[in-house]
Amino acid sequence: MEGGADMKRPVLTLYCLLVYAFLLAPILVVVGASFNAGNFLTFPPQGLSLRWYVTFFHNDVFMRAIRTSLWVAAVATVISGTIGTMAALYYVQHAGRWKEAVRIAMLAPLLLPEVLTAIALLFFVYAIGIGTTTMIGMVAGHVLITLPFVFINVSASLESFDPSWDMAARSLGAGRLTRFRRIMLPLIKPGVIGGALFAFIISFDTFTISFMLKGIGTSTLPIQLFDYLRTNFTPEAAAVSTVSIVLTLLVVIVSEKVLGLRIHRF
Repeated sequence: MEGGADMKRPVLTLYCLLVYAFLLAPILVVVGASFNAGNFLTFPPQGLSLRWYVTFFHNDVFMRAIRTSLWVAAVATVISGTIGTMAALYYVQHAGRWKEAVRIAMLAPLLLPEVLTAIALLFFVYAIGIGTTTMIGMVAGHVLITLPFVFINVSASLESFDPSWDMAARSLGAGRLTRFRRIMLPLIKPGVIGGALFAFIISFDTFTISFMLKGIGTSTLPIQLFDYLRTNFTPEAAAVSTVSIVLTLLVVIVSEKVLGLRIHRF
C-alpha cells in the first residue's frame, strides 16, 4: 500500500505541474512578446528590447486609461466592500426566514451574462436621466458585478463566528460599535480583505460593463487596449497587458504585507 502511494505522489505532482503550465502558458507568451524588438506582435520575440515599454509609458492615452481604471476600481471596491460586508452581516445574523431571498438577491449578478447586465444598466441610467455624461453609471455597474464576491467572502468568514464571544463582550459592558471593532472585525478581516481584492481585480479588468457604461471621453485600460488592437498589432499591446498583470500582482502583494491577509488560527 505504501509503495503504491509513493508511486502516485510523483504522478500527481507531474499532473499538477502540467495543469499550472497550461494555465500560465498564455501569460508567459504575452510577457515574452512584450520584450519583442520587432515591429509586430510575434512570438518567439525577434530579439529582446524594452522599446515598447518606453513607448507605452510615453503614451498619454494609455496612461490616462490606467488612471481611470485605478480610480474606478478603487471607488467600486470601497462601495462594494462596505455594502457587501453589511449585507453579509445581516444575512448571517439577522436575515431569519428571509435568508435565502437575501442570498439570491446578492448573488443575482453572477447568474446573468455580463453583457445582459450591462445592457440593462445602460437602459436604466438613460431612463433616470444620467446617461453616459458622467462615470456614475460605470461605477454603479462595477459595484454591481463585484458585490457578490465581497458578500461570499465575508459570509464565509462569518460562518465561523461564535456568538458567545459577542455575548461575553456585551456582559462586560462593551457597546455595539466597540464589539464590532474589537471582536467581529478582526475575525472577519481575512474575508473582507479577500473580497475587496477580488472586487478590485475584477473591476480593473472588466470590459463589457465599462464598454457599455463609460462616460463620454473616458476609457478604462481594457477598452483602450481593445481600441488599440483594432488598428495596431505592435508589441506595445503585450507591454500594456504585462503592466496590467504586474499592477494586479502588486495590489495583492501590498495588501498581504500591509493589511495582513493571512488567516490567523484561533
